[in-house]
Amino acid sequence: MRKTIIKIKRLPHAERFPLPSYATVGSAGLDLMAAIQSDVMIESGKRALIPTGMSIELPVGYEAQIRSRSGFALKNGVFVLNSPGTIDSDYRGEICVILMNVGEDSFCVSPMMRIAQMIIASYTVVEWSEVTDLKDTTRSPVGFGSTGV
Repeated sequence: MRKTIIKIKRLPHAERFPLPSYATVGSAGLDLMAAIQSDVMIESGKRALIPTGMSIELPVGYEAQIRSRSGFALKNGVFVLNSPGTIDSDYRGEICVILMNVGEDSFCVSPMMRIAQMIIASYTVVEWSEVTDLKDTTRSPVGFGSTGV
């Protein structure tokens, strides 16, 4: 397993909060917590921006992906609205999570609640090579649902 050192800054309103961590040895995502001082109620059909109290310094060539927690989605209908949200390597602001409630009931976010997962991933920078034709495949231009599954 490859390890990468990432600089992280705990913001003043999150000084008592633990750093993001992996729940198990096999976890791909780091748990992000709500760095709020009191409960935030998200009504059905509404969204809220929840701070995590952390800023990071990613190396160039890496991104942080913010993803939903499956339990929130299944049990409560609460998910990360722009999932996966991308944190670019040149962003130094606080990581915040947009939570959306599509469940039937209001959802209460409490201080230090695990609200999302963060995956650190490398990416490739592309350079376009514009052409007039592309190589044919058995599928070629057939669109969505074309595999018959």
